[in-house]
Amino acid sequence: MIVFMDIMVIYLILVLLGLCLGSFAGASVWRLRARQLAQENADGVTSNKEENKKLHKLIGVKISKDHSQCLSCSYQLKWYDLIPLVSWLSLGGKCRKCRKPIGCMEPLIEIGVACFFLLSYIYWPYSLDNFFEISRLCLWLAAGVGFAILFAYDKKWFILPNSVNFTVIGLGATSSLLMILSSQDKIGTLFSIIGSVLILSGIYFVLYLISHGKWIGFGDIKLGLGLALLLADWRLAFIALFSANFIGCLIVLPALITRKMKRDSHIPFGPLLIVGAVLACLLGSYLLYFYFFSF
Repeated sequence: MIVFMDIMVIYLILVLLGLCLGSFAGASVWRLRARQLAQENADGVTSNKEENKKLHKLIGVKISKDHSQCLSCSYQLKWYDLIPLVSWLSLGGKCRKCRKPIGCMEPLIEIGVACFFLLSYIYWPYSLDNFFEISRLCLWLAAGVGFAILFAYDKKWFILPNSVNFTVIGLGATSSLLMILSSQDKIGTLFSIIGSVLILSGIYFVLYLISHGKWIGFGDIKLGLGLALLLADWRLAFIALFSANFIGCLIVLPALITRKMKRDSHIPFGPLLIVGAVLACLLGSYLLYFYFFSF
């Protein structure tokens, strides 16, 4: 009974923490977009005027120093407007002042990060009985916040922000280092990490060079690097690559057949890579076990 209660408390903490960090991720998406628009304006690049108008108060403001506000009426949100998921549901998805729709992206990100935290703990494939593995799980959860930002940003604007990508790469490099230090076969682990990088980042880099950036974006290469370092296993990297492309086919082929999508349509690959990597990390060891011991 005590063990069950302890587990329930851990689950509750992870969900609440995920909701809070998901709220941060959702707000960061718009702030990063505002900074991008500010840079485009400084460079003289023509941007969406309507979007510029909506985000003009956020443009140029640092993520850590501004206050959340309604993008329609600039109403500065109070603390009770920022309770993850609860505030959105209580207001019916509308601004407290102008009553215009807020959108469902933010609560979906909050729920997504909360589910990611919970499922990562439940299906974490490594034992959590030492400092190294607990630290690796913490790094993975922190990277999950970056995944949420990258997922939403790429899906909406077809761009993977460098600042978030580099953060994920840094977390991945730290995780790989911890894995090497805790491994009894350090050389083998190092080569496995290198193989992971070649599979998830190197292949896309070659495609980028061959197509001159038409088939794949450079942001996907950097994201692949971060994911490869987090997985730190060439077998898991292969599963992630296969999963991302398989899911992409399941989405794209029906759309092409029904002519809802054209052959030259731009498809954000970042979200597919992220989903593939999460599946590989949490379920990859089970798939490998099934493969090697069933055939």
